[in-house]
Amino acid sequence: MNANLDLLALLGLGISSFILITGCANMLLMAACGASTCPWSMWAMSAVSCGRRPGQDAACREDPPTPPALSSMMLVPSGYSFGWTPSFWRRGSWESSCARCGGCRGCPSTPPHPGLSCGLPVAHLQDHARSRPDQDPGDRCWRDLTCMDFHYETQPVPNPVAYYLHHSPWWLHRFETLSNHFIELLVPFFLFLGRRACIIHGLLQILFQGVLIISGNLGFLNWLTMVPSLACFDDATLGFLFPSGPGSLKDQVLQMQREIRGARSKPRFGSVVRRAANVSLGVLLAWLSVPVVLNLLSSRQVMNTHFNSLHIVNAYGTFRSITRERIEVILQGTASANASAPDAVWEDYEFKCKPGDPSRRPCLMSPYHYRLDWLMCFAAFQTYEQNDWILHLAGKLLASDPEALSLLAHNPFAGRPPPRWVRGEHYRYKFSRPGGRHAAEGKWWVRKRIGAYFPPISLEELWPYFRDRGWPLPLPL
Repeated sequence: MNANLDLLALLGLGISSFILITGCANMLLMAACGASTCPWSMWAMSAVSCGRRPGQDAACREDPPTPPALSSMMLVPSGYSFGWTPSFWRRGSWESSCARCGGCRGCPSTPPHPGLSCGLPVAHLQDHARSRPDQDPGDRCWRDLTCMDFHYETQPVPNPVAYYLHHSPWWLHRFETLSNHFIELLVPFFLFLGRRACIIHGLLQILFQGVLIISGNLGFLNWLTMVPSLACFDDATLGFLFPSGPGSLKDQVLQMQREIRGARSKPRFGSVVRRAANVSLGVLLAWLSVPVVLNLLSSRQVMNTHFNSLHIVNAYGTFRSITRERIEVILQGTASANASAPDAVWEDYEFKCKPGDPSRRPCLMSPYHYRLDWLMCFAAFQTYEQNDWILHLAGKLLASDPEALSLLAHNPFAGRPPPRWVRGEHYRYKFSRPGGRHAAEGKWWVRKRIGAYFPPISLEELWPYFRDRGWPLPLPL
């Protein structure tokens, strides 16, 4: 099964590479690309749940930023609990609708309907409007301009640049928050103010997303958000990227445009069908967007959800509220026969990116997305009863499951028998102060234990828990 799903993933990569290199794109190729990546997405999201696939023991491994599919969103909601996943699906659907029906070369005889052509920049407007901070009355930091005092330290997975930005002067944090308000609340409306304002919108949004890429590990979110901004640049704006002169690509495009403007041929049957399909899809999108717009205008706006089974339009928003302190769950294991013994030695498991060892430098992972690390960060603000998958992961660690351990950066029991007990500990993390005592000791973080997240558990104690949920029993090697 693993090999077959990997082959399908490679097929999707091959088709998308072919489209990128040759410029040959149509609905058939886009559909084939989506069909080939769908099984890989299902597999990858199941892997995030560390083996919880019905009837079989799945691998537990990390997934690259592969375009997700609708079926995988419904299959494993815990792996798709991040808001930009449905946004990915929505934009992919709109882009496919703008592609020509068949053929590869030249321009389509019938262009997409204007309502579909502006779908990508409008999607950009929707994303920023849904993320506007003024609709979260419970978090006043957006109003008193203090959110950036906390964001760099408490974002899900900080990178090394975030360490230094966190210690920036207070006035720079105020400027950052004001700039965020300007770009999130005002700049999106530049789309409707003419060509030049639209170009300025595209430049500012790409610059904004570039800053976010540099200052944090938000996976492929910011790269994905850049895509709609490309629709803000017309041929005249991008013409400098291509050679000029007789017979050049730019000259061929200009000649093609003159021929299209001068032609008055009768519409063909295919053109009529395409236009009818464009109008129908535009009406469908408008109808499906009604509850989304009503939710957008509501004082009790619901975020990161969908309002229909197609998931083409949905509600999405990021960082509506900012956490003030960083709480982490640290998984530990011990080989001691008695977990309560004072002399029991507990050793930490290290994840690939999330904070753990205070001396380890924050990682760089963008545009990749270590979903397990992100899930661990969000689980820290809830209980383990609300995140039963973390006990499933603990069972895998007790069995020294190699595929589960491949998700981690460090296994303290490598080359030794598996641990007899695993527990979760709650810690509060803060960035060390540059030039301070902890920084002089080589520590990026300062941490303090809060208490237990879940008590010590053994593999035998977890077996009834696994049976009740129909999970495959982890067997020690």
